[in-house]
Amino acid sequence: MKDKTIKNMRFMGLGFLEPLLKTISGEEPRKNLSIFIKKSLFPLASIFVFILIWHLGATALFNKEASARIEKARIEQGEEAAAAMADCINSGDVSCQPNTLPSPKQVYQAYQALWKDHIQISEKKDEFQEKVAATNAEREKQGLSPISYTGRPSFLDQIATSLKTVAAGFLLALFVAVPIGIIIGLSEVLRNSFNWLIQILKPVSPVVWLLLVFMIVKTVITDPDMDKSFIISFISVGLCAMWATLINTSMGVANVDKDYINVSKVLKLSIGKQIFKIILPASFPLIFTGLRITVSVAWMVLIAIELLAQSPGLGSFVWEEFQNGASDSNAKIIVAMFVIGIIGFLLDRIMLSVQHLMTFNKA
Repeated sequence: MKDKTIKNMRFMGLGFLEPLLKTISGEEPRKNLSIFIKKSLFPLASIFVFILIWHLGATALFNKEASARIEKARIEQGEEAAAAMADCINSGDVSCQPNTLPSPKQVYQAYQALWKDHIQISEKKDEFQEKVAATNAEREKQGLSPISYTGRPSFLDQIATSLKTVAAGFLLALFVAVPIGIIIGLSEVLRNSFNWLIQILKPVSPVVWLLLVFMIVKTVITDPDMDKSFIISFISVGLCAMWATLINTSMGVANVDKDYINVSKVLKLSIGKQIFKIILPASFPLIFTGLRITVSVAWMVLIAIELLAQSPGLGSFVWEEFQNGASDSNAKIIVAMFVIGIIGFLLDRIMLSVQHLMTFNKA
């Protein structure tokens, strides 16, 4: 028994490789091989199937667009023009390539181009900082703001800007929705009084929130040095995303076990201690469920808000590439799509991990 426990400990923490290693070592080979196939090989196979379907679909659309261009040249200019168009397409000349769904290879090449572009922009930033280092030191002594780099941001810079915006919007939603949710949850009268307002504001479009915030911010903030586009973006994100947290918090507080409340009354706890020692810990599972939804909604609406607010970030990147119409613009948009999806998934996993650490209800 002891030897078996020691063997099992050797494979702990190896994830999906654990069943395979146990199979190789001769421990329950059939069972562990089956688990390895289900948990590892099937997901990998699904990735290859997805890429294959994507490649076939992109090829079919490319051929259809190419045939349409050749036929159009034949109808408008004759056989010679059609043959020239076919030769141009086959040569790979970007001036005549069909502008349709990019293939996996083209998307990977676009990713490499974006990475090289980031390296070049980073080098330019470093050179700029070296040039203005002495000037900025003098300006700092005089109490002036330093000269900053105002060149074009790279793709990674725009990812960082979007993450900063969604983080600010999430914190705004957290600090607004949780206290209001607690107050409403503690009083049935308040829940009934304000439920209509919550139900009306919850489905409002991000575009409407953006316009409302824009009207208020441009009036309240008159300092030209402040980044109004960032302020408008993160406030709009927070207002769009906070409703799930507000509703879940009020539900969690309202549904706290009455025995807990009775115990707090017996112990003569103040209202503050009741909230922080009894009500909040008991409500954490529902609160964190709301926060997970809030993060997902915030990241989802961020792209549209950045696009409309003309704020730097992934939203403006996608729109600029769409407007650009370059040969690799579609491929870069697909790269941004995958990046948006991966980051959204990671944000949800982070919130789930925090929920497991903070709550006693592991389910």
